[in-house]
Amino acid sequence: QVQLVESGGGLVQPGGSLRLSCAASGTILSANVMGWYRQAPGKQRELVAVVQSGDSINYADSVKGRFTISRDNAKNTVYLQMNGLKPEDTAVYYCYALWSGYNSWGQGTQVTVSS
Repeated sequence: QVQLVESGGGLVQPGGSLRLSCAASGTILSANVMGWYRQAPGKQRELVAVVQSGDSINYADSVKGRFTISRDNAKNTVYLQMNGLKPEDTAVYYCYALWSGYNSWGQGTQVTVSS
């Protein structure tokens, strides 16, 4: 089975930055899609950013211009650089990956933006 290992979450002040990483282990195949979702207390899980194998990228409107997603296909790793963080970015961030006929979710990493 494939496991997604996340890291990089934490507590930052408004305007600060964090870099999330997610590496897929247990497979040598490059994922077709890798991305990040987030879920704040009392809210539904929402898409933050996603990158496909052809490097097509989509961002949620709320993070455009502040967040940057990137991936290393050879390492099955995806990153999320988060700049200009706002309190409303506070959530549990989940890594997601999709292969042909299979998908996997990370356990989630907490991002808290507070003064």
